[in-house]
Amino acid sequence: MSDVRPPLPPFTRETAIQKVRAAENGWNGRDPQKVALAYTPDSRWRNRSTFLTGRPAIVAFLTDKWAREHEYRLIKELWAFTEDRIAVRFAYEFHDADGAWFRAYGNENWEFDGNGLMRTRHASINDVAIREGERLFRWDAPGPRPDDHPGLTDLGL
Repeated sequence: MSDVRPPLPPFTRETAIQKVRAAENGWNGRDPQKVALAYTPDSRWRNRSTFLTGRPAIVAFLTDKWAREHEYRLIKELWAFTEDRIAVRFAYEFHDADGAWFRAYGNENWEFDGNGLMRTRHASINDVAIREGERLFRWDAPGPRPDDHPGLTDLGL
């Protein structure tokens, strides 16, 4: 059934890390329709100053995001977890239509239903301008971060 997304709550450290990596891989695939399926049909989001509800709004938001944020690459890392909630820190790199590069830093708080679908997502994000030579996230994209590519802690972020 597509409305079940293992691992399911209650989370252990191992399954929380699996959930974080699955989310990272999904977003790095940059397919808004596919990504939206990881959220409940009535999922509620706050992303920076944008508030949205439901999969159609998530698809529209991500379609617009990835049309503006070129060469998008994301790394997420587990920060904390409880039985049905996960907190992550993340960073992603992208360039805009003018070729200016940015690294965005943020934190997310997630709440899941019993089927492992995210019902609530709160994201706080800050963008920092970087030079192309300062990029740290270099792998073929779109697609998942290779297993041997360093994570945030290893990169000193």
